[in-house]
Amino acid sequence: MHLISNLRIFAALASIFVPLTSAAAGVDVQIASLTAANTSWLYYPTQFTQGIVPKAIHSHNDYWREVPLLTALSFGVASVEADVWLINNKLYVGHEKAALTEERTFSALYVEPLVSIVKGQNPESAFNMNASSINGVFDTSSSTPLQLLVDIKTDGTQTFPFVVQALEPLRELGYLTTFSNDTLTRSAITVVGTGNTPLETVKAMSIRDVFFNAPLTGLSADSSTIWDATLSPVASTDYEIAVGWDGRGNISEAQLTNLTRFVEDAHLRGIKARFWDTPGWPISARNAVWRQLLEAGADWLNADDLQAASSF
Repeated sequence: MHLISNLRIFAALASIFVPLTSAAAGVDVQIASLTAANTSWLYYPTQFTQGIVPKAIHSHNDYWREVPLLTALSFGVASVEADVWLINNKLYVGHEKAALTEERTFSALYVEPLVSIVKGQNPESAFNMNASSINGVFDTSSSTPLQLLVDIKTDGTQTFPFVVQALEPLRELGYLTTFSNDTLTRSAITVVGTGNTPLETVKAMSIRDVFFNAPLTGLSADSSTIWDATLSPVASTDYEIAVGWDGRGNISEAQLTNLTRFVEDAHLRGIKARFWDTPGWPISARNAVWRQLLEAGADWLNADDLQAASSF
């Protein structure tokens, strides 16, 4: 799908953007005339996300958005989540089986659009022939990778190879962050497996381009796993269980201690911290929890309301 068409589609459906208006009618006429004439110097090659500033927000259940992936990008959201189900050797996206359709596949909703978007941010031209790195999806911060959490809902051992296979179009173009030969090479997309993703399989990958969502409350536990950013760029936990403050009244000393400790445990290992299942209502309580998380150093703001989170 053409990138400009993509932009128009999600702008219309998600009602994110408004028409640009000019202070002077003469300028409007000139712009319209130049556009109609297809004047080449008006064309900006990487304009798909032009002017959109990336933010450390995680789009929880991103496939619920009016336009999956694209709505999140329009708000500058730098992390999205897809729940995947392996059925008849094909990956479908949805919250539960009843929500699955033949059309809503992992490839159609995420892989194929990302290939188009990143290609558009890395145009083939005389100016870009010898680029030393891949531009990410955000034009205002091309070195910022998009984090894609793949939440495996079906059997992890059976499903994981299909996830790896589905990512091949991104892999062959060099768009995936990888860890190989003790070297972490960041690229446009960082894929993180969660849910039923098999930890030992991820650890055993000789060229790791699917990482693992670490247990934020279990990083200090005795185990055979060395938690660091080469295995887990992010660690997550259920906020209600780990902290429990509902945003009303004052957070207790014990709750704040737990929150701070979990964040510090992650940061000591170079891992970013994320809390899910944060309160969504009342809005004042939600905002109080968000504020406390940011003050404690949490790296990702888990959000259902992207508009509210992006303007917080």
